[in-house]
Amino acid sequence: MHKYRIRGGTRIRGVLNVGGGKNAALPIIAALVLSEGESVIHNCPRIADIEVSIEILRHLGCRTDFAGNTLTVNVQGITATDIPDVLAKKMRSSILFMGALLGKCREVSICSPGGCNIGLRPIDLHLHGLSAMGAVIEDDGVTMHGKADTLKGAFIYLREASVGATENLMLAAVLAEGETTLTNAAREPEIVDFAKALNSMGAIVRGAGTSTIRITGVKKLHGTTHRIMPDRIVTGTYLMSAAITCGDLTLNHVNPSDVKAITANLLAMGCRIDEKPASLRLRAPRVPMAIPHLITEAHPGFPTDMQAPFVAALATAKGVSVIEERIFESRAAHAAELNKMGARITLASDERVFVINGRPRLHGAVVESGDLRGGAALILAGLGAEGETVVTDKGYVARGYDGLAENLRSVGGEIWLEQ
Repeated sequence: MHKYRIRGGTRIRGVLNVGGGKNAALPIIAALVLSEGESVIHNCPRIADIEVSIEILRHLGCRTDFAGNTLTVNVQGITATDIPDVLAKKMRSSILFMGALLGKCREVSICSPGGCNIGLRPIDLHLHGLSAMGAVIEDDGVTMHGKADTLKGAFIYLREASVGATENLMLAAVLAEGETTLTNAAREPEIVDFAKALNSMGAIVRGAGTSTIRITGVKKLHGTTHRIMPDRIVTGTYLMSAAITCGDLTLNHVNPSDVKAITANLLAMGCRIDEKPASLRLRAPRVPMAIPHLITEAHPGFPTDMQAPFVAALATAKGVSVIEERIFESRAAHAAELNKMGARITLASDERVFVINGRPRLHGAVVESGDLRGGAALILAGLGAEGETVVTDKGYVARGYDGLAENLRSVGGEIWLEQ
């Protein structure tokens, strides 16, 4: 159990550098299983999910070295095709090793993946696509066992634009025979970065960033050197730390075009944002304005991972805000915790619509995070609240933020991580 102790009321002011994206790095690390030789991945965030991925690589027989933010992986031969349950259950992205191992070794064993408790998040789209390519997957109720004599390209329609399914099927397709076409594919910037890394390894992937991705199978992949894109959600979280404390924060090493849905809503709240090619500066108003109706959607819409931070910020906005969560059905645990801090948030019966009656300020309290982004939202709320807030956390926040407390402290936040 971790504790974030926060003394609210100080403004976030200064300059921060944003590191590499969690959701870009995880599929790229899984893809290294498909390669031969050594790969060097720069700008890799030092977060818990990355550490789990590295443990999986080592279990499979890879040699790894993680120095600073540079990960070096040598794949001399995969010696195992199973993912230990204890690792698979630690993060959702463990499922990506299913596509990678089926592509490289034509077999895999893995239990259902873990991660944050934010909804059902079924993997039926993954399994349907892999089956269409020739994989036979049996589930004994504990472990899924997948085998494929050969994998062949297929035309696959995804009924939902699932990021995980898109990535898993790309992983399986790059060494398959023939061409695979994914329609209604996810269009997130992380998919584009993933395709860029695959192509640098010798894959042939076209159309990433659009709803139709075509992958032409090749015989083998080689090692590569790749730099992970900036983290969109970390960018948004730090911008929100300034917005919620009436601060003035500049972020460097960012891609402003990737966070337009976030910055557009910050502008609607009354923030001033100055944009340069690789930096953003946010100057917050004294009193933020409510947002009448905000809906989470697949990219390029407003990201579900920023829903909780916006709920926290709008708790002190002038007026009534409504946020509708359309991606996950169980992403509302932070609402009750924010109410302990004096927020006035009510939920619709299905707990997917937040009605937020803004008030001038929240007060400190002892609250508990129930998931990664909800935990970040409570920390943000504590920064802007009167008095002391303690956020107890079962390691969720460390899964997505590299040095969150230290970075916020460097720009004026009074926050300490206690373990």
